[in-house]
Amino acid sequence: MTAQQERTAARPAGARPPAGRRIGGVDLARGLAVLGMFGAHMGVGRLTELSWSPGTWPAVVDGRPSILFAVLAGLSVALISGRDRPVTGDDLVRARLRVLVRAAWVFLIGGLLELLDTFVAVILVVYAVLFVLAVPFLRWPPARLFGLAAVLAVVTPVADLLLGQWVTENADADQPFAQLVLTGTYPALIWWTFVLVGLGVGRLDLAAPRTRARLVLAGVALALTGYSGGRMTTLALAGGQPSAGPEDGFDALGEWDPAWLSGAAPHSGTPFEVVGSTGVALAVLGVFLVLADLLPRLVYPLASVGALALTVYSAHLVALAWLDPGFPAGTGLWLWFCAVAVVGATAWRLILGPGPLELLLTWSSTRAAGGRAPAGAVP
Repeated sequence: MTAQQERTAARPAGARPPAGRRIGGVDLARGLAVLGMFGAHMGVGRLTELSWSPGTWPAVVDGRPSILFAVLAGLSVALISGRDRPVTGDDLVRARLRVLVRAAWVFLIGGLLELLDTFVAVILVVYAVLFVLAVPFLRWPPARLFGLAAVLAVVTPVADLLLGQWVTENADADQPFAQLVLTGTYPALIWWTFVLVGLGVGRLDLAAPRTRARLVLAGVALALTGYSGGRMTTLALAGGQPSAGPEDGFDALGEWDPAWLSGAAPHSGTPFEVVGSTGVALAVLGVFLVLADLLPRLVYPLASVGALALTVYSAHLVALAWLDPGFPAGTGLWLWFCAVAVVGATAWRLILGPGPLELLLTWSSTRAAGGRAPAGAVP
């Protein structure tokens, strides 16, 4: 897509986007996720429990933006494999190749960024694994995807706890593969739920007002269920002290405590966090799909961050490595990073179009698929 195409006047609200056209609301949500992760990386809201008190609201950046980012990973897979009309035949083969090539690049980029040795837990390697985990499900309808995600939301935290105990006893819990799948900050086993939810959402007609309303309503319901359930189980099972999730039980070999699966603390990986944060992601997406159509010029800068998400995310880690501010870097530096990201991404998108890393992924994955993208795929 050229910069000129991206500057074309917005379509009427609810109108179906042309094949291959970016969806502004998805870019907008992705941009929010990236800036939110900036805040988490710099310690904004650290050690603060989110509540109705405005003084705790910065804690919203802890955990939730990365889960939004993961849900949008699944949605991105849907966008390059037919949107609400899943591809078949040769197009399905090409779509799978595109996803796998993108996963390989994201894995490599994430590994290189980890070599910078910043204080940030880089999500990109797990993001690549989530792409791969989505490949077998490209033909599944939304109802089956949401059903499987619901099962995984309950089952995978328990499985992660049991397998984490086994790895701790019989192997090395700090081994890279174990951290990637089970014991790290973003355990792929648990995060598999988010990519399936995103894939299911991407199979819906995102231009339809009814779909957007349902996303918001379902998101609010899931958020209330997850976070209220987390609060109640924290009080009932953990003496009011939020659990760190399955990792609390990794070293307690042969023991079992339901408190390890209680609460909904950020990055805890409990069923309640999975449900609650998924709800937040869906509600944000539903609202932003509407905002992007109603106020396209106003939201264009933040949507530009989302359109260049991989480039912006990678650049911020390089900047952190260069500045070496230490953790927590603080709110002031976060605001500077947000301002530079928004201005820089907007200018780049207006003048040059897609970001360099986005172009790399698009070009290489399309070449691997024989020079053709499936109908309706986003560049």
